[in-house]
Amino acid sequence: MAVVQTNDGMQIAPENAARYDGVVGFVTAIDPAKAASVYKHVYPVLQHSYEELGYPGKQFNNRLVAVIDHLLTTPEPQGPLAIKLVQVQGEVPSQQPWLRYEFADPRLQSLSSGQKILLRMGPQNTQRIKSALRALRAQIASRS
Repeated sequence: MAVVQTNDGMQIAPENAARYDGVVGFVTAIDPAKAASVYKHVYPVLQHSYEELGYPGKQFNNRLVAVIDHLLTTPEPQGPLAIKLVQVQGEVPSQQPWLRYEFADPRLQSLSSGQKILLRMGPQNTQRIKSALRALRAQIASRS
């Protein structure tokens, strides 16, 4: 993760968003109607697997729509995101300190993993992913 040290502390660097461009481009290039068609085709397998995972009588589609709705509620902060490096005590030094970054704002740090990934993508990529999620949701939300 690209970070920058400022007078206000450590922040996610604006150029960090570029590392997500390929994935965001891939996701946003998917036609929502075609994705929904594939989803409808494989839905029986998804539903069966969902029930086998311990959700008998529950609908996988309802859970998928709920997760999309959850991701769509990801806040869109204005300005750079302050982060902090979590200190790890021990004799073995961390070989990957970038795995220890947390949001300095406890409200942002308490978000789900999916929401935090959206935040790390940068505002433009987050908006593009949210748009793709809304389009997919529109295609699958009416499915029971």
